[in-house]
Amino acid sequence: MGGGSWGTAFARLLVNAGVVTEIICRRPYQSEAINRNHRNPDYLESVELPAELMASTFDDNNLSLADLVVVAVPSKAFREVIHRLAGGISPEAPVLSLTKGLEPETLKRMSQVLGSELPAPASRRIAVLSGPNHAEEIALDIPSASTIASTDARLAKKLQKIISSTSFRVYVNDDVAGVELCGATKNIIALAAGMSDGLGFGDNTKASLMTRGLVEMSRLGEKMGADPRTFSGLAGMGDLIATCTSRHSRNRRAGEMIARGKTPAEAESEMGMVAEGLTSARSVYELAAGVDLEMPITEQVCEVIYEGKNVLLAVAELMGRTPTYE
Repeated sequence: MGGGSWGTAFARLLVNAGVVTEIICRRPYQSEAINRNHRNPDYLESVELPAELMASTFDDNNLSLADLVVVAVPSKAFREVIHRLAGGISPEAPVLSLTKGLEPETLKRMSQVLGSELPAPASRRIAVLSGPNHAEEIALDIPSASTIASTDARLAKKLQKIISSTSFRVYVNDDVAGVELCGATKNIIALAAGMSDGLGFGDNTKASLMTRGLVEMSRLGEKMGADPRTFSGLAGMGDLIATCTSRHSRNRRAGEMIARGKTPAEAESEMGMVAEGLTSARSVYELAAGVDLEMPITEQVCEVIYEGKNVLLAVAELMGRTPTYE
């Protein structure tokens, strides 16, 4: 489910791994173009897709026949899509979420949304995948690695075997909460890193933001019952490095544009893609407040993107905080 850049790249990956795959698009013209021209007209349009890849729409698909369902839609649309299509999913089919973020209204992780929308018992058929996985590189078979997490070790290992290839190495983990929180929180730090780029700051600034950002991420994870080790792995440090430094990073680019005077809405419009951090920043901040956790970088990013705070003032307030132990 999902005809965006990540959904498209992952569908291509599955086909090349020998999996019969159908990509379900929201827009009918997308599915028509993929079936006819083997290209997605909206995302990764320069990448030729396998002729074996089938495309359909939310209203006309073969979902009921699927042995595996992969969800790659933005977090703010996640529940709507699952609620709409859950009735067509086989009760035996595992569901793998690729979405990084929190549901804005409930602060739930995507696996929790799946658990509430799929028929019970659903927890043992849910898995999540996260890591330093820019779609632009996955679609070109550039070597990458990722983490699959599930409470069911057998399911995680089964999916690992299905998805792994010579260009995509998959590790397994049982820390679902940690892997998902990594994916949600790293985008906020990437916004800050992009703002640093937009202001013309250097490597020292970005390295400091990333390091202290990782501290914020792992502290929230511990408060939420996650394994601290997850945050030093692919879903945590790995994805943080990629998202804060890559030219492909939507969140880094959005932060850079905001520092140069664009509004968040203008930044997303100019990119033509969703920057998850612009939605999840408030959710992460509220989640932290609910467990009485201070997240200074996240707080300043929220004030910049939601309240229009001057980025230089946010920097000054971060640098002027009371000195403390590391």
